[in-house]
Amino acid sequence: MQEGRASYYSNAFAGRRTASGERYEPELMTAAHPTLPLGTWIRVTRVDDGRAVVVRVNDRCGCGGGRIVDLSRQAARRLDMLRAGVVPVRIEVLQR
Repeated sequence: MQEGRASYYSNAFAGRRTASGERYEPELMTAAHPTLPLGTWIRVTRVDDGRAVVVRVNDRCGCGGGRIVDLSRQAARRLDMLRAGVVPVRIEVLQR
């Protein structure tokens, strides 16, 4: 388990290749993480309100400033974090 902050990808990245070779699709449930193996499924839970999503890691992020994951726009929408931009989260690995 890992705790920190989550942010999300701008739509400006739509269509660009991710580290896995896939193109970034804002409406898919995906994420970027600095070290977890590509293809890993994780649960990302907002620690301030308990909302959670399950996403697949398909990209890498440099993540700084306490950020531990970058989410797709769809995942961010489901966590109700579009306005805030960055929220506190907990990450649990579900399947590698």
